[in-house]
Amino acid sequence: MFPPIVFFAIFFAACGYALWRGGAPERAVAACFLVAGLATPLLDLPQVQRFYSVAIGVFAIDLLLLAALLAIALRADRFWPMLVASLQAIIIIAHLVKFANPELIRRAYAMMIALWTYPQLLLLVAGTVRHRRRLRRNGTDSSWKGSSAHSTKKRQSAGPMP
Repeated sequence: MFPPIVFFAIFFAACGYALWRGGAPERAVAACFLVAGLATPLLDLPQVQRFYSVAIGVFAIDLLLLAALLAIALRADRFWPMLVASLQAIIIIAHLVKFANPELIRRAYAMMIALWTYPQLLLLVAGTVRHRRRLRRNGTDSSWKGSSAHSTKKRQSAGPMP
């Protein structure tokens, strides 16, 4: 894993890009990530106790983030938010595994809950890039399912979504 300074640089760059250039689903996911990312250190265990047991506050944040990501994924006119929500579900499963087996190696638990954040951020950036391409190509990009008959009709006439 990367040092924290590298992670936070990637984290804020990805979320900032999505907030600046993304459509509504990209901005919503970025906002959820930022809230969760800023709240997690406030509710985490002290460094010397971290990953020896499940930090209930962090688990709660991750669970709320999963609920928010699922709500976005079910409403968004995009595929990538469902992948992001699926990766968040893996993080929840890692917490549950640690609850079930407190003897789980600290380093393994840390990697299980931290590793999936990187592909989530990559998907957010890729989703934002694809949104920008659809806007350039079609002049419009429907953010939510059924949000606009005009944008849906235009998208269908332009062929399948990339």
